[in-house]
Amino acid sequence: MTAPAGGPSGPLPVVTVPGMLCDASLWAGVDFPEGHAVHHVEPAKPDIGAMAEDLLSSVSGPFVVVGLSLGAIVAFEALRRAPERIGGLCVMSTNAGAPRPDQYAAWRAMDGLIADGRFGDVVEQTLPAMFPASPPPGGSADRYRRMALAVGPRVARAQLAAQATRRDAVGALRRARCPAVVLSGGQDALCPPDFHRVIARALPGARLHDLPGAGHLLPWQCPEAVSSALRDLVDRAAAHRAAHLSDPGAPR
Repeated sequence: MTAPAGGPSGPLPVVTVPGMLCDASLWAGVDFPEGHAVHHVEPAKPDIGAMAEDLLSSVSGPFVVVGLSLGAIVAFEALRRAPERIGGLCVMSTNAGAPRPDQYAAWRAMDGLIADGRFGDVVEQTLPAMFPASPPPGGSADRYRRMALAVGPRVARAQLAAQATRRDAVGALRRARCPAVVLSGGQDALCPPDFHRVIARALPGARLHDLPGAGHLLPWQCPEAVSSALRDLVDRAAAHRAAHLSDPGAPR
């Protein structure tokens, strides 16, 4: 169902898209900007394009999208398909490149485990890469397990299938005309800082935030930094939108 937008000059809605084996609880510690409706989209289709269409249909009109990992890849595809809808782009812990052969092999192996009823094994395999330290501090590991198990094997298999359909997004990012922010964990084993420098260079005017010592799940590990970056992005997106509304011929 499409939620209403804030009107031609109203506050832009914020739409979040989590990563693989993550749900809306990923964003629980994020302080979203006041006055902006927040919508959560679950990436649950077996194709990146279909996930992007779910994102685009979640609200009407332009919006700010916040994506982590797989969620950011979905945001890249939405930007490719409908750049005029993306009023602001916040991505983190991600990769804009096409899949590598070793990734295809890993996804097939995980899908095979799930098909054999061993979804719990897949959760345990993915857990270490979520955090910068092993073992993870406090109850972080159990928190991740609960979230992943709540996502469940059916959605996990769809997400694995979707990963194999993604494509290089760098070209689409170069054509973006919205404000953007890129956040990178200095100890992210899945998506290291170099991946994010590529993304930030491709996005015109993007701001890159390196978070030393952080791992993959930045909203859990650095909620204040994510909140601050998002508030700044929303402010820039509002100013960008206001400038365009006052001068429709201005570059977007």
